[in-house]
Amino acid sequence: MKLDDLMYRPGLLAGQRILVTGGGTGLGRVMAEAFLLLGATVYICGRRGSVLEETAAELTAAHGGRVVPVACDIRDAEAIAAMVAFIWADGGPLTGLVNNAAGNFISRTEDLSSRGFDAIANIVFRGSFLTTLECGKRWLAAGDRASVLSILVTWVHNGSPFTVPSAMSKAGIHAMTQSLAVEWAGRGVRFNAIAPGPFPTEGMSKRLTPTDDGSAFMNLARNPTGRVGAMAELANLAVFLMAPGADYVNGQTIAIDGGDFLATGANFNDLRQWSDDDWSRARAAIQATTAADKAKRSV
Repeated sequence: MKLDDLMYRPGLLAGQRILVTGGGTGLGRVMAEAFLLLGATVYICGRRGSVLEETAAELTAAHGGRVVPVACDIRDAEAIAAMVAFIWADGGPLTGLVNNAAGNFISRTEDLSSRGFDAIANIVFRGSFLTTLECGKRWLAAGDRASVLSILVTWVHNGSPFTVPSAMSKAGIHAMTQSLAVEWAGRGVRFNAIAPGPFPTEGMSKRLTPTDDGSAFMNLARNPTGRVGAMAELANLAVFLMAPGADYVNGQTIAIDGGDFLATGANFNDLRQWSDDDWSRARAAIQATTAADKAKRSV
């Protein structure tokens, strides 16, 4: 990404200190890069320390500035507390938090185990809330101003078959966004969310379209704009919501999907047509991806 890809003046986020959970890859990395380009100090966290370090090195080599990698499993409340304490000690309070870390995979709901459900809910629902709370208690106690942005899905409005743990968890963070936007705005902390449509990333393709190349999920014919999203478009919206000039935007979940949700519902309804064999192939592909990811985390 280049500064010319963004629609803002250079230095817009100078002096800002922003944490992006799941910031080492995918949409998290895109947003972290945009914040860095506009002058923010950026912290990125995730479970794979080596990936975070590589991302931080690449972004600072390309753009200068400061990106700080912090290995943290946001399923662990003590790990979150340690991360937040480290960040505050490293230069003062955050001015922004992006709840981006997530997990998802397609499955018939009757095939889910409690462990499979927890794999999603403990990151998206519990982890996002606990990270927000840990930062929020510090902001409120000190009277600091801050902005929280959560990355959701349009399914928070209509649910999604075959991704029920994600739909439930994201809907919970949607409710958190609306609730704390009212509870904490008068004390200087505002809340918003983005519900992206199809922005192709490796993680999305391997677990949401595991038996093909991702084209089924990104069927361009169904989207009113006839295309997928460009990463700079998501970055521009995230910057707007995190920037000091957007202080009156509060409690909103904004879709960026080319109108896909309005046209199609934008969920996994089409998978009702799958056979038992289709689900068996998908399950095997997802398990292989999960095993590969675990192997990377152990390195």
